[in-house]
Order: sequence, then structure tokens, then C-alpha cells
Amino acid sequence: MSAPLGLEVRARAIRAARGLEPFDLLLTGGTVADVATGELRAADVGIVGGMIASLHPPGTRSDAAEVHDVAGCVLAPGFVDNHLHFESSFMAPADYASVVVPQGVTTTVWDPHELANVLGVPGVRWAVEAARGLPLRVLVAAPSCVPSAPGLELAGAEIGPAEMAEMLSWPEVAGVAEVMDMQGVLNGRPVMTGIVGAGMASGKNVNGHGRDLAGGDLQGYVAAGVTSDHEITSGEDLLAKLRAGLTVELRGSHDYVLPGAVAAINALPLFPATLVVCTDDIFPDELVAKGGLRDTLARLVRHGLDPMKALRMATLNSALRLKRDDIGLLAPGRAAEIVVLSDLPGFVVERVYVGGRLVARDGALLEPLPRDLSDAPRDTVKLPIQPVEAFRLRVKGIDNGNARLPVVGGARVVHWAEATVAVRDGVAELPAGHALIAILHRHGRRDPGPMVCLADGWGEPEGAIATTIAHDNHNLLVIGRDPTDMAAAANALIACGGGMAVAAGGEVTALMPLPIAGLLAETPPAETAAAFARVRAAADAVMQWQPPYRIFRGITGISLACNPGPHPTDLGISDGGTGALVDPAVPLAA
Repeated sequence: MSAPLGLEVRARAIRAARGLEPFDLLLTGGTVADVATGELRAADVGIVGGMIASLHPPGTRSDAAEVHDVAGCVLAPGFVDNHLHFESSFMAPADYASVVVPQGVTTTVWDPHELANVLGVPGVRWAVEAARGLPLRVLVAAPSCVPSAPGLELAGAEIGPAEMAEMLSWPEVAGVAEVMDMQGVLNGRPVMTGIVGAGMASGKNVNGHGRDLAGGDLQGYVAAGVTSDHEITSGEDLLAKLRAGLTVELRGSHDYVLPGAVAAINALPLFPATLVVCTDDIFPDELVAKGGLRDTLARLVRHGLDPMKALRMATLNSALRLKRDDIGLLAPGRAAEIVVLSDLPGFVVERVYVGGRLVARDGALLEPLPRDLSDAPRDTVKLPIQPVEAFRLRVKGIDNGNARLPVVGGARVVHWAEATVAVRDGVAELPAGHALIAILHRHGRRDPGPMVCLADGWGEPEGAIATTIAHDNHNLLVIGRDPTDMAAAANALIACGGGMAVAAGGEVTALMPLPIAGLLAETPPAETAAAFARVRAAADAVMQWQPPYRIFRGITGISLACNPGPHPTDLGISDGGTGALVDPAVPLAA
């Protein structure tokens, strides 16, 4: 990122705006998208250093060291992605920047809670250091829920109020990351009260994760000090969160929610200033192919949102949310972060300026970014190779007969279920339509023996998928029916230090190593995207997908213990809504 705009640059900008000295750069012939007024108006833009000095009538100035003709294009402020996890794209910051900056993103709010759940505060510090010196402003949100559901899972570290206060003192940290332990907040759990309190005391944002909160629970969550939410499930949910005073971060990762959300927005008498946009989680092949936030904005327009309103969500509204008056608007005194669009409704990006310099054109950076990953954290999968027997569901207390066992029902939308199974030599025989999910603790903090449970939301896998990206404890998760396939996929990840693997017929059919914390790749973005595409294709061959819930992305989120309903963790089947923790191998009482 360019250096902060200093007094010398500002003094030069004042003189240039008054015609007393030339601009460093002049953009001529374009149409400015004024997100403050909603206008599209012809104007030339004069830049000094990294600052916009003047917007003035076309053709009235020509005195500049350099002139760029942008005729026929719309000039917009740099896009702000208000909430995301680089880890979901398996990319270190430099690689992520190399993909999104050419697509118009100049500011991100990165919640590295995946890294934090593996490594704790040192993981967040590495995230901050790795994001320096990029043509992308990376604001870090300090992970608030490590683990996301205390007592229901065991992650690689723990973060409390003292650690939160330390991280909030870092200038790169913009606030408290999504507060996922909803019950901890509502029940006044001291750790969560202290974490939210530290955020409020810092004057920085306290970001939320209010999945399925409504009524008094929603009101109480907001009263606790949380000020945003991205866990939107419908248009009605969006309106309820806005009416509660939250800034809604409408995310692109759940496209099936967007039509209802747009309809709700369009029905409002006033466009909310508390409505912004984010990507949250994007897999690498989608990011490389579609461009991340740019694609989200284009989809919002296709679903019926006015392009200028979509743009405002990603610019001025975002700046207001971040309490920043240096970004989010093309105006004198603001940072010269400018996106040149050849098509506004389609959000087609032709050029990107950062720090007053042209840094990207036609979807590519003009200069490559350095990729030094020598200090990246590795060797975080602390597991021995597992025998096939580890992936059988051994029923406790019954050698032969029948047993009624708890079941994780559903995929993204889960419910408690049960099934009666035959037990032979202490091992449950899988009923039709069911799968096994195994969670192995990989952080070296407890016995790593797999916690194996029944699931009936995933059909009958004809192989197995293993991943060390398993929100948010990021233990090793394996889903399948055949223990031989499950062992093959799991052991491939144990051997390579983490990642994703697919196995069928007892053999690994696709492997994507993610050696950095078991979360990030060492390969450049195009190679990462291609490797993941191979894993996705192999998974398609063994799974019976049923969108919008039974999808590949759902596997990485099935262990999200803070959410209501049954979720498998290394401690059992947990329920973030009730705090229940059930042993999946103990028969249910009659």
C-alpha cells in the first residue's frame, strides 16, 4: 500500500487544484460515479502523489506530467471487501492481492480466524506482517472466537480478553472479528463479555456473526455491543438485522440468498447507509475465474439491484462503516484508488489505480508481487498415520445387537436425528442413505483418536473427502462410508501437512497440499486454482451433491460448532444453540 498521505502531498494537491502547479496524473474523458449523490457525471480527475486533488469539468485542464485517456469508461472508487477470510481461497496475502486488485478491490477487512484457531495470536501477527507492502490495503480484524464454541470443540489455541486487547492495540487491526460465540455473549460469559468490552473500549468496530438470531436474542446480541452481521439467511432476516441497527455485510458466498435480499432492499423507502457488501469465503478456482467482490456486485445487479446502489455498498457505505474519510469516494483529499470500468452494470474492470499509479490493466497486475513465504508457519498437523480401524463407528456398551444412535441430520441447515443400526463385533453397520463423519484433533492438545458419527444429509458417498479446513477448529475432518477410503484420504493429508484429499477404491484420487498452517498453499494462484479444481472434480465423482445445501463448500462448514443444531467436532456432536455435547458412539436411551 502507498504511504499515508502527508502534509507535503496535501499542500501540493491544494496548489494543483487551484491551477498553481500541474498534476502528476490527469485522467480525462471519463464519467465519474459519484456515490455520494448517485450521479454519473462527466469529469476529469487530477491526481497528486497518492491523492485526488481535483474533479473538474472535462477539458478544462491539461497541465499534468502524465495524461491518461479513459473516454467511454466509468470511474469508481476502489472497492472495499468488508469481511473475508484469505484462508478460504488458500492464498497468502500477496497471492490474494495479485488476484483481487486487478478486479478493483483496493481495501479488504481480513478476519484471519482460521490462522488464529490453529496458531493463536502468533498466527494473527504473521497475517499482519505478510500483508505489508502490497497494492492492497489489508485491515485485519482480531479473531474473537478461538475456539468458536468453547467446551464444544478444541482448536489449536485460545484467545481471551487480554490477547484481544493486545491485538486491538496494533494499528493494522481495525476491530474485533466476527463474534461467533453467540450464546457466550447472550449468557454473559466472562470471556466473551471481556472480548466485546475490549473492542468497545478501543473505539474500533465489533463485528458480528448473528446466524439465526431473532427476537429478544437478536436485540440482546446487539445490546451487548456487536455492530454488524454477515450471516444473512433471507430478505426478512436482512431487514430484521438492519432494523436492529446492525450494519449488514451482504455476502456473495451464498448466492441463493441474494434474490430475496435484493427484493427486500428494493422495497425500502430509503437505501440504507448501513448496508455493505463482502465475499466472506471464496474457493480459489472461483476467485481466479470470477474476481471475487467484482462478481458479487455484478450478481447483485443481475438480481435486480441498481448498479449505483451496489457500487455504494462497496465504497462509501464501506468507508462509513470503517470510520475512514480517506477512501470510498472520488473527491478531493481522498486516496487516489480508482477503478476504471468499461461496463458499470457488469462491473467489468479495465484498469486500477492505487496510490496514484496505474497498477493493473485488463485483469492483471502490471508488476508481479514478491512471494516470500519462508517464514510461513508449517508442520501443524500433529497426527500419526491412522489405521483403517480408526474410521469405524464403535458403539459403546454393545458387542452385537441393535443400537439407536444420534445422527447429524442435513447439510448446511442441520437438525438432530437418530437411526437404529445393527452392531456386529462392536461396530455399527451403516444404514442406507447415511455417511460417516470423523473428526481428528490435529493440534496436539488432546488424544487425536477420531470422533466418528453418523450423518444422513450427504447421501451415500462412493469414496471419501478429507480436509484440514474445517470451520472453525480446523481439525482434520473426513466424510465417507468406507473406512478404507477415509483412512487413505486422511493419511494423505497427515503426510503432506494438511490440505484437501479425495479417495476412492482405497486410493487417493486427488490431493491438494496446504502446508502453511494446514490452510494455505505455497503455489501461485493459477496453480492453486487448478489444483483445487482437480479436488473438486474428484469430489464430484464420489458425492451426490444437492444444491443449495449439499455442496462441496458445505463440507468445510459442517463442523461449525457455534451455530445452532448438531455439528461434529473432536469432542462429539455439539449444538451451539443449546450448548449440548453428545457422544456419537453412546446409544440413546429408550
